[in-house]
Amino acid sequence: MIEIIVSSIIAFFILAGAFFTAVSAIGVIRLPDVYSRMHAASKSSTLGVMMMMIGTFLYFWYMDGYMDSKLFLAILFIFITAPVSAHMLSRSAFHTGVTPYKLTVLNELRRDEMGESDDPDSHPITIKNFKE
Repeated sequence: MIEIIVSSIIAFFILAGAFFTAVSAIGVIRLPDVYSRMHAASKSSTLGVMMMMIGTFLYFWYMDGYMDSKLFLAILFIFITAPVSAHMLSRSAFHTGVTPYKLTVLNELRRDEMGESDDPDSHPITIKNFKE
């Protein structure tokens, strides 16, 4: 009975990781600009790879009795480096002049770095626009 439960948990982690990685690949292909593609590539692929590695760790731990600390280090490394690298690539794209998609409403990085007003009424989307 316990073997069925553990096998189900392992299958859940590996299949959910594969699903998030596939969603990430579709997002990279379908999204319109570099900033949203970077978001898809960093968020869901990080989660997908981490879930597959957790499933792999559980498989080897339960089935073979082998506890691998390298998988934990790999999970930690991916958890830290993937979002940071995506953030830095997005900032470098912004500083080289890559324009966001035409339907982008609010560009907070431009506002912060170009010295535009921080007044909430100067933004195109405000809370009072949503209430009307």
